[in-house]
Amino acid sequence: MKKQKTVEHGKYGLLFIVPFFLVFFVFQLYPLLYTFYNSLIFSAKNGRNIIEETGFGNFSHYVFGSDGDGEVWKALGVTAVLWILNFIPQILLALLLAAWFTDVRYHLKGTGAYKVIMYMPNIITAATIAVLFYSLFETNGPFTTLLRSWGMAGDNGILRSGWASLIIIAFIQFWMWYGNTMIVLTAGILGINPALYEAAMVDGANSKQQFFKITLPLLKPILQYTLVTSAIGGLQMFDIPQLFNDGGPIVKLGSGASINSTTTVMMLIKKYTTAGATQNMGRAAAYSIVLFVVTMAVSLVFYKVTQEKSKDGR
Repeated sequence: MKKQKTVEHGKYGLLFIVPFFLVFFVFQLYPLLYTFYNSLIFSAKNGRNIIEETGFGNFSHYVFGSDGDGEVWKALGVTAVLWILNFIPQILLALLLAAWFTDVRYHLKGTGAYKVIMYMPNIITAATIAVLFYSLFETNGPFTTLLRSWGMAGDNGILRSGWASLIIIAFIQFWMWYGNTMIVLTAGILGINPALYEAAMVDGANSKQQFFKITLPLLKPILQYTLVTSAIGGLQMFDIPQLFNDGGPIVKLGSGASINSTTTVMMLIKKYTTAGATQNMGRAAAYSIVLFVVTMAVSLVFYKVTQEKSKDGR
């Protein structure tokens, strides 16, 4: 008897993943390696001559030296403040809404419609929202005019205040993303075994006790995912701060500061990659490496802090 030919399905699986690796190598890995390469190429003008040297000149001059005026660290501080101002209310409101929508005691009607409405801001492009809010809060915008009539804004407009701009941008980020976070947390809560809640209700536990004793502990992996991904996205914040302040009044960070009070790290990188008098690819690449290292460090810290500990304490 002839042996039947067996089909090797494994090789077909490899063919399916080849496109992913091609896209990854061309559009992600190569730009990352090229950024590392550019960060090691330092260039400076000496009269009419351009001096180029390899090494860590970009880091010693611009990141840790006086030539950079510490702008990358100031921008990192602005980015961190913007993320904290939008993430804390975002996660609190998302948790509250997710608990309400999944609580069987309330039996809320039309929860599907509410979820769609709350998710809608995430569908609208960031550019559209940034331009809309800039129009509302510019010097002669309707909100600024109203605040000025109440004595809460000066003649130059509310955007002359650095903290006002920070709060407005943080609110835009919060408004855009709390619906997405709510959907993720709702999915996580629905994945918890309903028998646990039924047993808790039999024992007389109220909604608050169920939330803190059952929901939050079992939702920890989803909260970990939300925290890490939000931190990564927050550190790469660019579109809304850039468009919101594009052409608007510039508020400096103290006397002699070299950056705007709402300048994020990505905005700073864009400044030195754009063709013009400030173009300096090595400097921009060095700032990108700083952002990469900080993002990786923050993600690892958050992951370690929120990691589940085993019974032996490890």
